[in-house]
Amino acid sequence: MFSATGMQRFEMFSTVHIVTLGLFFAACGALVYFRNQQKKYQQFIKWTLFILLPTCEFSLQLWLILTKQWDVSNLPLQLCSISSFLAMFLFLKKNRYVFYLLYFFGTLPPILAMVTPEMPYTFPHFRYIEYFLHHSVIPLAAFYFILYEGYRVPMKAILFSFLTVNMIAVPIFFLNLQLGTNFFYLASPTDAKTILTFFGTGIMYYVYLEVAALIVFFIMYLPMGILQRIENKTIR
Repeated sequence: MFSATGMQRFEMFSTVHIVTLGLFFAACGALVYFRNQQKKYQQFIKWTLFILLPTCEFSLQLWLILTKQWDVSNLPLQLCSISSFLAMFLFLKKNRYVFYLLYFFGTLPPILAMVTPEMPYTFPHFRYIEYFLHHSVIPLAAFYFILYEGYRVPMKAILFSFLTVNMIAVPIFFLNLQLGTNFFYLASPTDAKTILTFFGTGIMYYVYLEVAALIVFFIMYLPMGILQRIENKTIR
């Protein structure tokens, strides 16, 4: 279960993968269901999500060290790890700008990472459980803030989040050059075949990344915009 070499037979969209995705969406449904009884369950849900975030991050780093796999590429500087830190901050201190970033960084990207994971291990290997639990808790935390804390995202947050991710990407780009890493996939596409594979190389790779980020942010805003429009009509 904790071996660095065992249980490496993950198959995308196998039964165990589909069941895992099903459990995530069931957890999303449970968040909606318990919203009507939030006074009774809110604190339990809040602190469960909060505890799971650092537990997943710390346990992964510990496992990598103990199995002698850790290197600088495992620093928590990918988008999902940054989303974890944003969510942890929000659980301790309210901040609408931090939530804007969590919404755009921590909802669709972790879900897509679960649908097309770069994952050799299968259930019940520790890495499989940690990977899918971690990538589930991040969007669940974002949904918690929407459902239970009343956070909303205005359209202007698209530009704010886009500019912020570019500001973060600049030092990450130079860090990749120094360390030979691929944080934010700025050095090259993923090893697995994803949409990034079709972005080409060189300057056009970055142009397509920018365009794709803007398109994805606009698409992600749509359900939030619809929700706010419905709420405004209800109030009137």
